[in-house]
Amino acid sequence: MNRPRVTVRVPAELRVFLAAERRGESTEVVTDGSSSLGHVVESLGIPLTEVGRLTVGGRDVPRAFVPGDGADVQVDAVTRPQQVPGAPLRFLLDVHLGTLARRLRLLGVDTAYQSTDIGDPALATLSAKERRVLLSRDRGLLRRRELWAGGYVYSDRPDRQLDDVLERFAPELAPWTRCVACNGPLVPADKETVRGQLADGTRKTYDVFAQCADCGRAYWKGAHHADLEAVVERAMRDHGPRPAPDRPA
Repeated sequence: MNRPRVTVRVPAELRVFLAAERRGESTEVVTDGSSSLGHVVESLGIPLTEVGRLTVGGRDVPRAFVPGDGADVQVDAVTRPQQVPGAPLRFLLDVHLGTLARRLRLLGVDTAYQSTDIGDPALATLSAKERRVLLSRDRGLLRRRELWAGGYVYSDRPDRQLDDVLERFAPELAPWTRCVACNGPLVPADKETVRGQLADGTRKTYDVFAQCADCGRAYWKGAHHADLEAVVERAMRDHGPRPAPDRPA
């Protein structure tokens, strides 16, 4: 008995997941006749976290749909900005995305991150338990069934990673409100409260401080503040709230 042959059309932005020989506008897949369309798409290397609308012959179908012989499948990428069920929008990053985690926290985005590798099963379980969107460059991790929600990080450059995440998920930005070390909230602090964390030069030079309410780390506008401010200004310019258009008088 001949096995069904399915034509799968993949948009350019998702072809990065395909094997080199399949990176044309369409590719043919031989199925077992019982596999769901979601399984067929995953078999090509595309995480379902990156997949939006699926159509067969121009008709919307669910991921559980079983394509038959000759089916013409169109795979669309997720619509941006992507709507994530539930609120508030929170993230969980794997061990390889430390710089991205710190930059998201710098912008006030709730971002869980651990500097040690706790393993894929634990990360996926934590995503489900805390209802966090798991961000990763590991396709295998994003295919775990226990995952609540996820997103592939397409670039290996932190500046592009940040742009991609902010453009895709459009989180609310509140710069300078989270600890970049632990994700806790920052509160104003007087110099005496944080004196033990300050070098002599800092105590003499600075008078305005903040402190993490969770871990106690102190913050002030030190030598690296200009670099951090540049990250914040660029993010707010490109991804912050847009001013309302002027109304005609």
